Amino acid sequence: MTAPLDGVKVVDLATLFAGPLAAAFLGDFGADVIKVEHPAKPDPSRGHGPARDGVGLWWKVLGRNKRTVTLNLSDPDGAALLRRLLADADVLVENFRPGTLERWGLGPAELHAVNPRLVITRISGFGQVGPYARRPGFGTLAEAMSGFAAATGEPDGPPTLPPFGLADSVSALAAAYAVMLALRARDVTGAGQVVDLAIIEPIMAMLGPQVTWYDQLGYIQPRLGNRSNNNAPRNTYRCADGRWVAVSTSAQSIAERVLRLVGRGELIDEPWFATGSGRAAHADELDAAVSAWVSQRDRDEVVAAFEEAQAAVAPVYDVRDILADPQYAALGTVRTVPDEELGEVRMQNVPFRLTETPGEIRHAGRRHGQDTDTVFGALGLSAEELAALRERGVL
Repeated sequence: MTAPLDGVKVVDLATLFAGPLAAAFLGDFGADVIKVEHPAKPDPSRGHGPARDGVGLWWKVLGRNKRTVTLNLSDPDGAALLRRLLADADVLVENFRPGTLERWGLGPAELHAVNPRLVITRISGFGQVGPYARRPGFGTLAEAMSGFAAATGEPDGPPTLPPFGLADSVSALAAAYAVMLALRARDVTGAGQVVDLAIIEPIMAMLGPQVTWYDQLGYIQPRLGNRSNNNAPRNTYRCADGRWVAVSTSAQSIAERVLRLVGRGELIDEPWFATGSGRAAHADELDAAVSAWVSQRDRDEVVAAFEEAQAAVAPVYDVRDILADPQYAALGTVRTVPDEELGEVRMQNVPFRLTETPGEIRHAGRRHGQDTDTVFGALGLSAEELAALRERGVL
């Protein structure tokens, strides 16, 4: 079976985390992804988070389906080798601070002179232009500046950041999408182009109509905890066994089913119950009704009763629950991947399914520079040349 991106060559120069994840998404569907790391300073994700026997586990996910090489781009010989590597490439992914590649003679003008069909994907905190362009940028800053943190957390608590790379992950999906658009445009025009993705933007696009609300009404999204201004009951509720469930009543019919289930059907006849905003204004009363009922039952009983009533509920999972859940098992959401260092490692699978050309995780992240000789040998470098470049710190 031919993968959708078979024959597409991607060179990944990026680190931490949006760029490498975008390249991994492309690799999941057959692209030949070549991960370039500095000889002495590997991608920091190799050292992020927990490790097993000195092997970084985050890298195993982020580096999946990639060949790994080392190359010092700040050395003129290293820059020259990159240009040779890109001569027949389709996509470059980089996240250096704007101006860095230009300083090394590797800016878009120079690279398009070598390969006019190249799609150059530039991911940075604040984009390639503007007063903040040359600032160091990370996902955390995007989560703060996008409006996400200001709207997240309890009403009387501080703005709240996520405990994982949310803005980076959203940017990775956006970058992979942008690459596919640029490749499709190249099918028509024959020419590559530059993708300029600022990490502060994709997460803002996911936050709903906050700009339009403010523009038209002067409305600023407040922090509401787990509640919503659009409907109620909508919250997490603690069960008798100490576990939690989440309830959503975005549809009026679901709200009515929930209140009948918890024995408070009389509230349905209240005039305010007829709209989501009306129910949201009475969230205290509705939360109390649902919480009182849930707190008297174990989680499995609560979920079963909600399912019987065709009301929307979900258990609040940690990773142990995810690995034991039959729905995730049916979807194949978690995949066991072979690995040279760890034997086998479980990780999240490709995040969607294509019926005819599905994606696949072929291997986990490889060792630092594992494919250097193979990749650069294919460009015509002899074993002696490779050894000399390695001795000089170019490889």
